[in-house]
Amino acid sequence: MSVFREDFLWGGAIAANQAEGAWDLDGKGPSVPDMCTNGSNKTPKDVTTSIRPDRLYPSHEAIDFYHHYEEDIALFAEMGFKTFRTSINWSRIFPTGMEDTPNEAGLAFYDRLFDCCKKHNIEPLVTISHYELPYALVEKYNGWAGRELVDYFMNYCKVIFERYADKVKYWLTFNEINTGALPFGSLLSLGTIRGYEGPTTGVPNEPQVRFQALHHQFVASAKAVKYAHEHYPQFQMGNMICFVTSYPYTCNPEDVIRNQEHMREMNWYCSDVQVRGAYPSYAKSIWKRNGVTIHMEPGDEELLQEGKVDFYTFSYYMSNCTSVDKEKEQAGGNIIMGAKNPYLETSDWGWQIDPAGLRYTLNEIYDRYQIPLMVVENGLGAYDELEADGTIRDDYRIDYLRSHIAEMAKAVEDGVDLMGYTPWGCIDLVSASTGEMAKRYGFVYVEKYDDGTGSLARRKKKSFDWYKKVIASNGADLA
Repeated sequence: MSVFREDFLWGGAIAANQAEGAWDLDGKGPSVPDMCTNGSNKTPKDVTTSIRPDRLYPSHEAIDFYHHYEEDIALFAEMGFKTFRTSINWSRIFPTGMEDTPNEAGLAFYDRLFDCCKKHNIEPLVTISHYELPYALVEKYNGWAGRELVDYFMNYCKVIFERYADKVKYWLTFNEINTGALPFGSLLSLGTIRGYEGPTTGVPNEPQVRFQALHHQFVASAKAVKYAHEHYPQFQMGNMICFVTSYPYTCNPEDVIRNQEHMREMNWYCSDVQVRGAYPSYAKSIWKRNGVTIHMEPGDEELLQEGKVDFYTFSYYMSNCTSVDKEKEQAGGNIIMGAKNPYLETSDWGWQIDPAGLRYTLNEIYDRYQIPLMVVENGLGAYDELEADGTIRDDYRIDYLRSHIAEMAKAVEDGVDLMGYTPWGCIDLVSASTGEMAKRYGFVYVEKYDDGTGSLARRKKKSFDWYKKVIASNGADLA
């Protein structure tokens, strides 16, 4: 018997900039990912200020979801998806982000996409901004460092809310907004990289710029939520956090305190603002530690209170340990690294696999906020082998997902209100961190490779039929 609610939203997740391709078709303008070259597990991708003819930019074609979406949605429907998390490419609607009039061809594409979802009885879950800031806003305003972006974002939101009011119910404002608290977020989330060229691992580390830009995103998110609540009461508005669970490496009180600081700055700072509607009590200590002074406009604090989200969503891939001992062996990770946990195995990319950490995380979040939760990213990036007979036997992915779903079920039994689960990269796509195709997550294999070649043919992996069975049983059959 299933412990998940009857209306549980099983599905999968992608991002427009990592899947769509068609980077300059039908009026679309360049976004930050379009200015990023390919990289690998060992070599970081580069950011360029112009398109270099001798470099490969993987987002330009990606997996060409723009032209394959009907085929792909049909595959998701065959698995039994109840929901499909995707995003809207801001620069497909407003090529520079600054136009007065939206690009009709871009709007029409998402009409077709959402209609296709509805035809298959799949509920769209739409991220408004998922790491795809129009590059023109970087050039003019240094991305979210410019307060002007709040109004441009609201112009974008008003257009898509009106256009898709009858097609989309669930919205997320910013993907993994808390990455803005980290240097790498300057590239992915905030776009505060004006004039920068070089490896993505070397973007400028300017805490004052980042935390101020993050404040502008908080205001923009709150304004969008407030506007939606006032004009579209049928909408459910959520946040999205990159949750990097961490444990004290030892019971040394210094490790425990350091871990508490990490959890606050990495995981709680942003969601406290978005869920509780105000900066937390410890915010000033974070600002002091980073040498930051936040400038607020009159009315900002009231806006944050008025723009609280309805549900909380997050990504969970792994956990880390925190230690004051700098000599501890480090483990790789999603955005952030930490001390290696001797009790955990690691993925091909060095990420620590910790299913029980998901149960722990769900309980921690729900105890804190008491609003519905959704795991909107979770999965295993791995090297998948296409065998001679065309099969992909990804038992390692099944094992990973099975163990995490089992821990979700335990969290539900613990009392957590869990509303859905959308594993990351339900179809193979370009990696956001490394810009490679070799790091595959999907239930569907796409014949696209790191050198840009490939037929783009879609193939079901072994995990495809396994996940179909999981959904059909509402999570009861994980065998």
